[in-house]
Amino acid sequence: MLKLCRGTSSQIVRSLGLTSNVMLSNKINLQTPKTQNRSFHANTSFKFKEMHGTTVLCVRKNNQVALVADGQVTQGHCVVKGNARKLRTIGNKVIAGFAGSTADAIALFEKLEQKIDAHPGQLKRACVNLAKEWRTDKYLRKLDAVLVVADKDESLLISGTGDVLEPPTGVLGIGSGGEYAVAAATALMEFEQLSAEDVANRAMKIAADICIYTNSNFTRLNIRNDGLIEQNETYPVITPVE
Repeated sequence: MLKLCRGTSSQIVRSLGLTSNVMLSNKINLQTPKTQNRSFHANTSFKFKEMHGTTVLCVRKNNQVALVADGQVTQGHCVVKGNARKLRTIGNKVIAGFAGSTADAIALFEKLEQKIDAHPGQLKRACVNLAKEWRTDKYLRKLDAVLVVADKDESLLISGTGDVLEPPTGVLGIGSGGEYAVAAATALMEFEQLSAEDVANRAMKIAADICIYTNSNFTRLNIRNDGLIEQNETYPVITPVE
């Protein structure tokens, strides 16, 4: 049987008959073992993969505006949705698209709609006010999205960094394939026989062929010469330029 030992650590070692080869601390720690360095609450082997993958292109030409977006949503290496809708109308004069978190974008669209109602016919002023509030508000600044908005007169990009950008060429793109689409659309703008809708469709087709996060399930919003908005969903058939 074990008998209760009292005394200092050196006395306990001698009473138990332990040799000097046994490595013992000269102090006995009677406290509860610390577990702060153990990963009980952080299982790093499983993490939700971020959903991403968007291309939105806005083309302004000959008093017409075409806003086109693909439909692909990617999570990791998998396509989880192929017909997502990333465009919407604000009122009956403004069209908009987004890249980033859907819930965050919807919250920003609602804020933008309030700004447009407060400043009717002044899209740029409404966008600047949204960017200021987005940048300075402690809750809005956490929203993760980028917006493209357009009316019959202006096309603007709004970001959470406080930027409100207007393209000098009439071409604006966001998302994973945005740069490819902008480059293609800028080159196609030189063809006078192509309308804004034709340029946008062809450029998006090129972006979809290059960017793995972009597909060819396009949704489109058009602003005609008279300011009316048209909406359609298309799988574009590209005809050669004569």
